Amino acid sequence: MILTFIMASMNDSKKYIKTWQMEPIGIAQAAALTPEDVTIKFYDDRVESIDYNTDTDYVVISVETYSAQRAYDITKEFQKRGKKVLLAGFHPTLMSDEAINYADSILIGQAENVWDEIIRDMKKGELKKTYHSDAQVDLSGIYPRRDIFHGKDYMPVTLIENSRGCKFNCQFCSIAAFHKSHCTYRPVDDVLYEVKQAKHKTIFFIDDNISSDVNRAKELFKRLIPYKIKWISQIATTHLEDEELINLMEKSGCLGVLIGFESFNSDNLKQMNKSWNTGIDKYERILKKLTEHNIFVYGTFIFGYDGDTEETFKTTLDFALRNNLILAAFNHLMPFPGTPLYNKLADRMLYDKWWLDENCSFADVVYKPKNLTAERLSELCYVYKKKFYSFPSMMKRAWGLRKCLLSHWTMMLDFFKYNIMSDIDTTKRRGFAIGKEK
Repeated sequence: MILTFIMASMNDSKKYIKTWQMEPIGIAQAAALTPEDVTIKFYDDRVESIDYNTDTDYVVISVETYSAQRAYDITKEFQKRGKKVLLAGFHPTLMSDEAINYADSILIGQAENVWDEIIRDMKKGELKKTYHSDAQVDLSGIYPRRDIFHGKDYMPVTLIENSRGCKFNCQFCSIAAFHKSHCTYRPVDDVLYEVKQAKHKTIFFIDDNISSDVNRAKELFKRLIPYKIKWISQIATTHLEDEELINLMEKSGCLGVLIGFESFNSDNLKQMNKSWNTGIDKYERILKKLTEHNIFVYGTFIFGYDGDTEETFKTTLDFALRNNLILAAFNHLMPFPGTPLYNKLADRMLYDKWWLDENCSFADVVYKPKNLTAERLSELCYVYKKKFYSFPSMMKRAWGLRKCLLSHWTMMLDFFKYNIMSDIDTTKRRGFAIGKEK
């Protein structure tokens, strides 16, 4: 049997956003679960053309909400050629009633508990319409098949899954909705095995919150020290005043972390179910401490909650510059289907299923904000991103981060490289089409 995996892009253009081109670990994980007597092919629609006439028995497509329209189009092309298609990922799980109308089969939930059944059914030619995996999974002893990535143009960083899911229940987050606010941890020995085998010595631990179990995080960081790697990850603010944790992060090679600050408005944070973020004073204490330990911070912010005005953007930019964030995201609020936020904003939506609307692009605000028009909110996100990545801003932040940059000497050029790349990406993302290039 021949099985072809597809990572769907956001649209049918090959002018993709470079900073999004990272290894799709989920597909490599499914490939690792697939028995050796099955021949595997893999096309990443973001970096290469799909051969629709390839010799294959089945096709499995990984689908996110932004890539749903494109995934459905890919499905049609394979079905025209008589191939059976199974859709998997966040979107088919959270929008199963929709996805099932486009595919021969869908996987609802995570693959590990049902993949053997799916492969058996494929071999018998008896693929079911739906496969459900509601139970938590055991991730021990499973190592992604990275050989499927060979020859593809990904960013030079090795992605490693240390944990999957998130314990929090942020209102806007599709990860929380998918994993039902649960986090599954891999054995530390398994993680270290992958670190040892890593192609690149910069590791991106793809955890949604690498310190969600703070004691386990400390164990991992202690055991990482001898490997002398550089690593980055995402982390919540909850434990970032723990001196021992931050010391271990530095000693283990932490280059930088992404922190979702989101907002300075306490009412906004309560609406997000993110009330553990307590505003500017705590944020600045955390940033000062991380900078003292030579750890860069990529800060993300969300605009468009009911407490936000134009002044919110100015306050946020001042904060980002004052605290020398290495990178920053000024994102408008995006209601993803299957989340509490989407249901809450149902009567304020500007599109019926924005992810399938040919008039909707990546930068569009898809609902009616309270204090700004949708068009103005989108414009302000763009304008303030450009201000943050302007040359004067880069020079100011580079000077403020000079101790960190000198500590990580290889980052001297990378600082400007990734800021310039992010500035270019900011322009490309504006009007970036969903589904089909306009």
